[in-house]
Amino acid sequence: MIAFIAKNLGTIIISALLLGIVTWISISLIKKKKSGKSIGCNCNTCPEASFCHKK
Repeated sequence: MIAFIAKNLGTIIISALLLGIVTWISISLIKKKKSGKSIGCNCNTCPEASFCHKK
């Protein structure tokens, strides 16, 4: 087991780093969505705003 970890240490570190970044981005987007902030578009000018924000 230790030989496997030693042999693949670079892959394990990069995979953990990428997983951490994806998790951070996902949590950030969820927090923005819950707080009512826009996640990439300006809803005032968006023609699809009625589909996202039911009134």
